[in-house]
Parts: sequence; C-alpha cells; structure tokens
Amino acid sequence: MTFAVIKTGGKQYKVAANDVLKIEKLDAEAGTIVTFDQVLMVDGEVGAPLIEGALVAAELLETRKQKTVIIFKKNRRHNYRRRNGHRQLLSTVRITEILTGGAKPTIKAVGVVAKTESVTEAKPAKKAAAPKADKAEAATETKAPAAKKAAAKPAADFTDDIKLIGGVGPALEKKLHAAGVTSLVQIAAWKKADIAKFDEELDLRGRAERDEWVAQAKDLVAGKPPRAKVDQDAAAEDKTK
Repeated sequence: MTFAVIKTGGKQYKVAANDVLKIEKLDAEAGTIVTFDQVLMVDGEVGAPLIEGALVAAELLETRKQKTVIIFKKNRRHNYRRRNGHRQLLSTVRITEILTGGAKPTIKAVGVVAKTESVTEAKPAKKAAAPKADKAEAATETKAPAAKKAAAKPAADFTDDIKLIGGVGPALEKKLHAAGVTSLVQIAAWKKADIAKFDEELDLRGRAERDEWVAQAKDLVAGKPPRAKVDQDAAAEDKTK
C-alpha cells in the first residue's frame, strides 16, 4: 500500500489514498482539490529533506471550528482567576492521490459536481413561492399562541435589560442589538445551536456558555435579582461577620 509523509501547518502526517484527516486551516473553498508539495517520504524513499517531483492531492471537505477548549489560570492567595475558551479552525481533507515524478492530479473533486447539481435543482423552486408564503403564514399563526404563553411567564417586576446579565456591558449590548437580540426573553429561549451561532457571529469566544447567559436570563425573567447583586450582598454579609 502506497503511503506518504507530508508536512503542512508545521506538522507531519502519514497519509494514504482515501484517508480522511483534520489539518490546520487551508485558504480554499470546500469541494476543491488542494495539493501538498512538501512530501518528506513516499513508501521507503526518504527525501533530503523533500522528495523532488512528489505531490499529494486531496479534496477539501470542510473547514469549521472545533469544540471549545477551556483555558483556566489561577494564582493562589492573589484572588486571580481567568477562564477563557478557544475554538481552533481545522480543515477536513480526503487524500485522493499520491504522485511522483512530477505528475499532476487527475481526479476531480466530487464536491464541485454536487454544488452544480444543487443550483440546478433550486431553480424550479421559484414557482412554488406562493405555497411557501402560505406555509409561513400558517407557521406564524401556530407560533402566536406559544408566544403568548411565553409572554405570560415573566414576573410583574421584571426589568427587561440585557445588561443585567453578568459580563454584558454597553459594548456587548450594541453587538447583540445589531444581531437582533434586544430582550432577556430571547436569550432565555436560546438553545445550544443558538449559543454556537451567536458565539461565532459576535466573536464571544465561549462567553455566553461560560457565564451561563441563558440561566441568568431565565432567573431575571422570573424576577430574581442579578447574580452580580447577589454576589455583592453575599460579600457584604461576609464582611459584617
């Protein structure tokens, strides 16, 4: 079985045909063919440091952020704690060919064909615009009772100000307003997909999940005091003791 060792993103990978692997982000569109010319080894032949005329071709499947990695720092007796999140951008590729002797890639990307098919299938959908509008009206009618139920839940003394959430200041408030988020009720209804969406759009770096925005919003909608106020009161009680 032919294999090769390539270098990309400062790392080395042993690959063979049809292998799928995640590498550092590539500046290319999904569905295109990318090539790696830094080939260190092919089967038993070792380069010095690279093998002249060797090339590895691959199809770029996707580029997306990975799961959040938490970075926590703490200094004892100095009241210093920092908790940050990081999501690395990685590209997923499928190895198509291992070439030597200056040969060029011959296999075309499957993703390019799929894109053209999706475009041609989308054209007839314009005729069915009227039924879609009817479906949209029906959806709004069905959602209306749910909205009324949600509106009945907030407490009477509820203050609808997203800055009451711990860590949300005027700058973040402007970003949220620009994204269409203006109410604590909206944040309280967020799901995991919504958190990931706004985290990527507004570059929150995991802050919404880390600071539990949804839980804070639910408490505020229920009429509970802000967490910052609760922490201040608890600190004051400790000092009096």
